[in-house]
Amino acid sequence: NLGNVVLLLKSLGINDLLHFDFMDPPPAETLIRALEQLYALGALNDKGELTKLGRQMAEFPLDPQMAKTLLAAGRYRVADRVLAVCAMLSVGNSVFYRPKDKAVHADNARVAFNRPGGDHPTMLHVYNSWRETNYATQRCYDNFIQVRSMKRARDIYDQLEKLCERVEIDVSGEGPAATDEDALSKAVLAGYFYNTAKLQASADYRTVKNPQTVHVHPSSALAKDPPRWVVFHELVFTTKEYMRTVTEIKPEWLVEIAPHYYQKKDIEDMQGKKMPKAAGLSSAAANR
Repeated sequence: NLGNVVLLLKSLGINDLLHFDFMDPPPAETLIRALEQLYALGALNDKGELTKLGRQMAEFPLDPQMAKTLLAAGRYRVADRVLAVCAMLSVGNSVFYRPKDKAVHADNARVAFNRPGGDHPTMLHVYNSWRETNYATQRCYDNFIQVRSMKRARDIYDQLEKLCERVEIDVSGEGPAATDEDALSKAVLAGYFYNTAKLQASADYRTVKNPQTVHVHPSSALAKDPPRWVVFHELVFTTKEYMRTVTEIKPEWLVEIAPHYYQKKDIEDMQGKKMPKAAGLSSAAANR
């Protein structure tokens, strides 16, 4: 993914990337794909020039999709929450640890953090619960959480918070949208609308665009309770193609948030189609 590199070069005024003198030139197809993604995210205009949004995205040392999520969070008045999620995502999958002699306790501790809606709300809960203890080390030890990873997440949070101030994103978390339970998920979708999938009758998922069969990662908060539509952070391949960091969405949000990318035919309601028994209704949906 060259999106971040392309965005940086564009911000430096280098527009002809296909003829740029790279020390190790990437394939032209990869560059074009990155340009297309940046255009879809609203970072580039029809001429391939940086938009105001693109210049704001370039301020952040993040993947363009994550930068777009953070900027969208300002609009939804949940920048404080998304800052924490971005910080947690930036430390990778090293938050929890599972010692062999205490595997059951570690698994139970991890499950206790799960929140309705999926993995992004769960990550937020992990960070906030640590912050509420004034970043107590003992809190991490008691819950099989890597102290080093959490301290790194806090450092990233602080750095991103300062950058938000530079581009005038309100991180106070105040305002009417701040109480909207869907606002966090909508902000994530604003950056990751490429990464969406819907549940199939086979109990597997199929990505909405460029269809391929994918699966919820076993470590996900939604692994045992799959909703019909999800957005995911990334795909990883082990024994299967797994979606990692998955959160439930509503199909109508796709057209609302990315009307240039989705048509109504892409998100036809799956009601009436044969679904696996007891599937397609997550805990979040069940509580509504």
